Amino acid sequence: MNLYRLFRNYFSSDKALIRSIRNIFGFYPKNVSLYKLAFLHKSVAIEQNGHKVSNERMEYLGDAVLSSIVADYLFKKFPYKEEGFLTEMRSKLVSREQLNKLSRRIGLDKFIQSNQDSKSFYRSMEGDAFEAFIGALYMDRGYNFTKKIVVNRIINVYFDIDELEKLEVNFKSKLIEWSQKERKTVEFNMIAEIGVGSSKQYIVEVRINQNLFGTGQDFSIKGAEKIAAEKAYTLVLLDEQHPE
Repeated sequence: MNLYRLFRNYFSSDKALIRSIRNIFGFYPKNVSLYKLAFLHKSVAIEQNGHKVSNERMEYLGDAVLSSIVADYLFKKFPYKEEGFLTEMRSKLVSREQLNKLSRRIGLDKFIQSNQDSKSFYRSMEGDAFEAFIGALYMDRGYNFTKKIVVNRIINVYFDIDELEKLEVNFKSKLIEWSQKERKTVEFNMIAEIGVGSSKQYIVEVRINQNLFGTGQDFSIKGAEKIAAEKAYTLVLLDEQHPE
């Protein structure tokens, strides 16, 4: 880092955020305004050129970047595992529950700007901010740099992949439990078979109150149900966390 940037960061009004990023992730941000935006929750969105500005767009970008990096990491770490296993492992790594915990453990939650009521209403706020941070990092430093940070400073430090592999997440049971609580009907229907013999795959759909919420394809009906249930459960959580 050149002396000018070091001097600027030391006397910046955002020095607490800059120092935290340096201490946690090992780098200084080039454009700190991107990271400030990443922590601006929609409950305190600001007006710019007639538009409400918050971290939602950055969260969208960070979600895509993080998903890509994690998929690449798992693909290389488990070269002989099937798609269903990789999908489940990715879900374990980037689930809202995991990202909420990770954000609090790292300390990023301290920088979130929001109103008091939103903290109890938006249960995924910390995880959303973490994804927005990844989006800001991508915008500031590019994909390859972001990938190094995610793998070396996050996955390798804060996750035990072997333990995570043993963790069983039964999305079908979670979905059924949720439906009973909310008094909704959930149906799993096998709608198609593709291929023959050992290459045969099954396609299963999940319907909640007769509305399609997800489909899954796998070499077993159970595997297809797991994939479909995960997609449906993710949509259910999004609907709860972002009500119209």
